[in-house]
Amino acid sequence: MSQTIGFVLRRLAQGALVLVGVALTVFFLFTVLPGDPVALLAGQRSDPATRAAIAADLGLDQPVPLQLVGYLNDVSPLGLHPRDSAGTAKYGGLALLPLGEKAVVLKVPYLRRSFQSNKDVLSILLDHFTGTLWLALAAMLLASVLGIGFGIVAALKPHSWLDRALITTSVLGISVPSFVAGILIAMTFGFYWSHWTGLNLTGQLYETDPFSGRHLVLRNLLLPAFALGIRPLAVITQLTRSSMLDVLSQDYIRTARAKGLSGYQVVVGHALKNALNPVLTAVSGWLASLMAGAFFIEYIFNWKGLGTVTLRAVENLDFPVVMGATIFIAFLFVVVNIVVDILYAVLDPRVKLN
Repeated sequence: MSQTIGFVLRRLAQGALVLVGVALTVFFLFTVLPGDPVALLAGQRSDPATRAAIAADLGLDQPVPLQLVGYLNDVSPLGLHPRDSAGTAKYGGLALLPLGEKAVVLKVPYLRRSFQSNKDVLSILLDHFTGTLWLALAAMLLASVLGIGFGIVAALKPHSWLDRALITTSVLGISVPSFVAGILIAMTFGFYWSHWTGLNLTGQLYETDPFSGRHLVLRNLLLPAFALGIRPLAVITQLTRSSMLDVLSQDYIRTARAKGLSGYQVVVGHALKNALNPVLTAVSGWLASLMAGAFFIEYIFNWKGLGTVTLRAVENLDFPVVMGATIFIAFLFVVVNIVVDILYAVLDPRVKLN
């Protein structure tokens, strides 16, 4: 137990360093980009006093080093902030250690406010996060079920025409970029063949009808999930095939067959559970990648998620949303990678956390 806790603490410390590096990178990238945040918030015809107040609130009237310190102080869960009500209301934190007029505050990271809507960036990202999460989960479920099935079939029929066809198709799936596959799938099944498939080119998971109200529309999830899941589907197919071939050549499999067990009992009862260890680890590791890689898929299918809101923020020079989305995705990667490492150690007793 202590070994697991020590491992998690070490990985959290490493993850914190990664997030600090990401925050530094996005800050220096977006401080040198063109654009006038004050003009975006106040309007081109605003008076100088209003512009000066907005610049002071954003910290844009300070030198770049002080802007960097202020930004890291905002995005960190532990920050040094004023003890007065205005400061605590802005950051919504809990004062832990008073230091004169300021205090060390435990808070939800403050990712600033959108230049376009003046809404809190974190609330914008959380509103769109569920759409990306459901899309990534659906793509991963589709890729896992089909990939494991195809991999088992290919392993049971090695060097057959079916095996060669599945391997060739999986190589194509890995080679084709997801945004190219998304465009082809959207135009083919959502436009040209829509009268046969009954699928829409664009749509949301939940749609609102003036008569029936808000209802779930699962068919709108099929095309973007399939487009997003093509690459992990191809990887899982090849990984399952390779793992199954290795397991089926083991001595205990020959012993099970010599005992007269049926092919189904040998494959499902003995081979599959041992062959799926690396596959399950790969599946869990792909989830964060799919949430990050869903950006262009969401844009193609007009899916309400992190990708759509981030790309629109790029078009509108809404830097806080882009910076916040980058840090948010990096945080997801850190958390998922820690969970995957622990899961891998649980599934495979040969792996030790130390």
